[in-house]
Amino acid sequence: MPGGYVYLGLMTHPYSDLPATAFWRPSVAETPAANVAGIYRPKFPLPADAAIATAGSCFAQHLGQALRRAGLRVLDAEPAPRGLPPQMARQHGFDLYSGRYGNIYTARQMVQLLDEVQQGRADPDHVWMAADGRYRDGLRPGLDPEGLDSPAEVLAIRQRHLQNLAPMLRQADIFVFTLGLTETWRCRATGRVYPSCPGVIAGQFDPARHEFVNFRYPDVAADLVAMRAALHRFNPDMRLLLTVSPVPLAATATGGHVLPATQWSKATLRAAAGDFADAHADVDYFPSYEIVTNPAARGSFFEPGLRQVTPTGVATVMGLFLAAHGLKAQGAAQAAALDDPDELICEEALLEAFGE
Repeated sequence: MPGGYVYLGLMTHPYSDLPATAFWRPSVAETPAANVAGIYRPKFPLPADAAIATAGSCFAQHLGQALRRAGLRVLDAEPAPRGLPPQMARQHGFDLYSGRYGNIYTARQMVQLLDEVQQGRADPDHVWMAADGRYRDGLRPGLDPEGLDSPAEVLAIRQRHLQNLAPMLRQADIFVFTLGLTETWRCRATGRVYPSCPGVIAGQFDPARHEFVNFRYPDVAADLVAMRAALHRFNPDMRLLLTVSPVPLAATATGGHVLPATQWSKATLRAAAGDFADAHADVDYFPSYEIVTNPAARGSFFEPGLRQVTPTGVATVMGLFLAAHGLKAQGAAQAAALDDPDELICEEALLEAFGE
């Protein structure tokens, strides 16, 4: 044949019979961002009577609210005291997650909390004093806005916190964890990581005591292994559902620009979570990060500051998740009213003020 080509009639290849979801144009460019069909296929079911525990970065607060509104059984080891106004309860760390542990931004932070619960002893080395002379728990500094009277009171409250978490974890069938950051600060002596850099909320930053760390892929992958093992010590049958927060970094301590620092961090978390889920039958990954940052949304799922996710974005994420599990999402208008991004409790957001 001229040119050396041989025509074999109808040609077939691995792409010939793929569904529309495998191709960018029909499944992304030509599909409304609020209705991305087939983006998530659950690895295991979400029974209506399953006991669900939630933890993670700020975005995970939305997930817990939506799961409760869908009628699912979300555990709460430390409910707010009766009569405490909802907004005040949230400011003190109640009703955010399945425990009053505040935001858990990194996999390492989650692992160290699970280890501390297993040991049953509050670490006395991380009580911080604020500028007003009041004391806070350095491992959850944002939970008591007014501070506490003494280090002994901080440790007593943390001890009860750990005791409350143990039975909740033994009861949980599914643990939903949202990975948020790779950047964090840790104690040089103990290796403990913090949800907030010392000095931002309370405590004093001391370069001789505190160091910056930006966890690499191998670090996150190893922490996920340790997390799963720690959860199984409480309940060998517990399943793990991972997701990655779409919320960008408020600031980076890498010395570089915050935009590539954000993309690097999210890519690392996404790759580690995806690989880990692929390797374990009892671990699933839900693409909340991909849904919110979908180019088809053209940024409409972010508030004007380009960090917080809009109520519509949250409703889209949870609608796709619940629909994949055969569950009905609450009406978008009502969900939007309840998912005000300004209501999120987020220590990292305090860093935004330093850039003004």
